[in-house]
Amino acid sequence: MTTASVLIVMIVATVVGGVIGMVLGGSVNVFVLAIAAGFLGVIAAAIVRNYILVRVAQSGPDDSGIPAIIVVFSLVASVAGSLAAEELSDEILQFPPALLGAFAGLLSSVLMVMLMVTYHMNPDKPGNRPFS
Repeated sequence: MTTASVLIVMIVATVVGGVIGMVLGGSVNVFVLAIAAGFLGVIAAAIVRNYILVRVAQSGPDDSGIPAIIVVFSLVASVAGSLAAEELSDEILQFPPALLGAFAGLLSSVLMVMLMVTYHMNPDKPGNRPFS
């Protein structure tokens, strides 16, 4: 369940980020492009993940009623991933807009996946403590 959830989030966020990068490519600043691609990629990935795992496969936790603090954390994750992608592209890699959007979606999804795993981890359940 966790592996499928991670793969769904990362693939969908990367693809949506790439599409946003292609659409907004020449019309906006790369800073705005990276933020939009990362944020919309994370939002789309969360919706698709919840639909596939909860509604279709009927496995995994239902995240439709998540607390507001998790929404804020996902916003921070998408901004941090997007800005990291923009800085890496600006200084080192020189990506075209579509790849910048995909990279922003990927880095944002990595941070979002870490948030999801931490949020769904239940340390009181037997076997979930690594050093017990």
